[in-house]
Amino acid sequence: MKKNLISAIAVLMLMTGFIFTSTTYGQSEKSVVNKYMKELPHGRPDFSGGPQKYRMTAIYTNRDLYGNFTGKMKISGDYTCGLENGMASWNNVSISNSSDFRGPFPEGVKQEYMENFKYVPSPDMIKEEAFRNFPVNPENVYSRNLIWDMYSIEIFAWNYLDSLKLNQPYIVPDISGQFDMAEIGKYYHNRILVTWKGITETNGSLCAVIDFTADDNLVEINMPMVKTKGTEQYWGTVLVSLTTRNIEYAVMYGGNIQEIEVSGMSDKFLVKTIRDLQVNRIN
Repeated sequence: MKKNLISAIAVLMLMTGFIFTSTTYGQSEKSVVNKYMKELPHGRPDFSGGPQKYRMTAIYTNRDLYGNFTGKMKISGDYTCGLENGMASWNNVSISNSSDFRGPFPEGVKQEYMENFKYVPSPDMIKEEAFRNFPVNPENVYSRNLIWDMYSIEIFAWNYLDSLKLNQPYIVPDISGQFDMAEIGKYYHNRILVTWKGITETNGSLCAVIDFTADDNLVEINMPMVKTKGTEQYWGTVLVSLTTRNIEYAVMYGGNIQEIEVSGMSDKFLVKTIRDLQVNRIN
């Protein structure tokens, strides 16, 4: 990450000297703790400053079970939230594939079906009708993942602020269990932890550092051309502004091992996939 995450209050005060310019160290420490380290502002942003725009980039790296590189994919897109009537949209989504581990990605192929794709972020986005205009091919799963990953980050950023205490892991009660992924497969969350780790600064704003972890999840995809079955774990960090509650930055990492069956191939094979995802503000 571009800036170190700060959870120790002493380090916080060293990094933000403006907080105690006219008071003693002890007085400032107490005021900072009372103001910033007791509880977090609750609720979602009101987007009074206008819609927020982000660039999300996810890189998937595939290997076999022996660690041999087999290919990589980059998918990226521009996400806008805070539009009228709670809408969000995607633009400039592209997918690029490469068989060169160390080399750059070639120019991506624009996913036209995602251009100006609008919706209200909600649990309805795991229903098949939300994607009725998507093409029938395995790659559109990655476009759906952009949507689902961004929605997950928003949930971790906003839904549990009133339940988080500094450095105390919070077990999410309302996500665990199996759900259908828009009729293309099933996902089973085992356990999700959300932890407020401290305060940092980015994009000129003081931000809460919120970590999330989900492990031993089961995933199964069933599409006309490919079927998969395996396990996944993911974890990451989202920085949430203490003043606006806007997301200022986020990262997510994940790893899964899947048994894959492709139409026309007689043998199944195993693939290990690592996902590296970043969300950066672009306005």
